[in-house]
Amino acid sequence: MNMNKKMVVVGIVIVALIILYFSTRPSGENGLNAEAIAKALTAKGAVMYGLETCSHCKEQKALFGESFRYVNYVSCDENQLECIKLGITGVPAWIINNKTYQGVQSLEDLKKLTEDN
Repeated sequence: MNMNKKMVVVGIVIVALIILYFSTRPSGENGLNAEAIAKALTAKGAVMYGLETCSHCKEQKALFGESFRYVNYVSCDENQLECIKLGITGVPAWIINNKTYQGVQSLEDLKKLTEDN
């Protein structure tokens, strides 16, 4: 086998290993399963309140990646009266088990909140 063919084979093997690594790696921060946490939050009746222009809200959503679609989310841009009525004074805000948690919450903390009570 000449040198060019060896380089191609080595390149293919490296790409295959990279794909394998990323396809088997757990999702979310610290290897937590973001989809399972999002679904557990929804099952608990948890709701995240935010604003579309809020950088911290975008950061919170990014922790879930594509799994954020499973999170109950209320935009305070579109539902101002609801957010005011609930006393939401800062976003992102989570209401979980009738308690409000303001600021970006780690997936680990959210996971714990779904396990409690």
